[in-house]
Amino acid sequence: IIRVDAHASIPPEFVSENVRLLEEGEMVCGGARPSIAADATPYRRMLLTAESSLFGSSIASYRRTGGEEKEYVSSLFHGAYRREVFEKVGGFHEALGRTEDNEFHYRLRQNGFRICKSSRITSCQLIRPTFRSMLCQKYGNGKWIGLTLSVCPGCLSVFHFAPFCLVLGLLLTGLFAAAGVFLGIGWSCFPLLGLVLLYALADVVMSVTAFAGSSPKSAWLLLLPGVFLLLHLAYGWGTLTGLLQIPFWKRSLTDFPEQEIERVRECVRKHSEKNRDITEETL
Repeated sequence: IIRVDAHASIPPEFVSENVRLLEEGEMVCGGARPSIAADATPYRRMLLTAESSLFGSSIASYRRTGGEEKEYVSSLFHGAYRREVFEKVGGFHEALGRTEDNEFHYRLRQNGFRICKSSRITSCQLIRPTFRSMLCQKYGNGKWIGLTLSVCPGCLSVFHFAPFCLVLGLLLTGLFAAAGVFLGIGWSCFPLLGLVLLYALADVVMSVTAFAGSSPKSAWLLLLPGVFLLLHLAYGWGTLTGLLQIPFWKRSLTDFPEQEIERVRECVRKHSEKNRDITEETL
């Protein structure tokens, strides 16, 4: 079973390379999933540069090509799974909108499965075509990070909460500075100023790095510092929103009990038997 995302571009050898690894004995496998743009306009290349940067997206190794011929990782994007995997751990958590792969791969690792990433396997992810839609995507991603914390905190890393820490830091230091002005505390603005300067330094350094690594160059790339900032704020604000919505969301959340896992196992077994019958009848 191979999971393919909606905004994906799959090369012709993608399935056969995954099957090759599964036939070698792997239970779960996949490869790199770099980002691409639908067209090569300077504006879209700027968005692609932001999305491809470590500062703009993620440190996850599967987002970039390269690496070893075969290595074991904590998660993949377009994964290939033997049917037995679902029989043992159940299906994807259907209540999760953006983090279902994080939660599923966490359960895989908890059940002793290893996730194999091969440098011979590559598929691509199309970036959102406009900056506005990219902001909406980041907000949604951040929101589901916040909500997922109440379901499976083990499937998340500290890096998922970096934008949230930025937003929370700005809110707290901003409130402290405002209170200091009201109370006459002269140094109350220093924490806010320090946080802004620290982020600005990191933003400029990463923007220059992204600019240097981008080809061809265009004036659109000069917007990268502002683009990075807004992407981080959108993601962090989404996480804050998700955390605040946890009590209301969990009221309507259907639990993922053992009987649900058993239901998925039974469906997989029945489908396997039905699939064999159909194959024999067709032949």
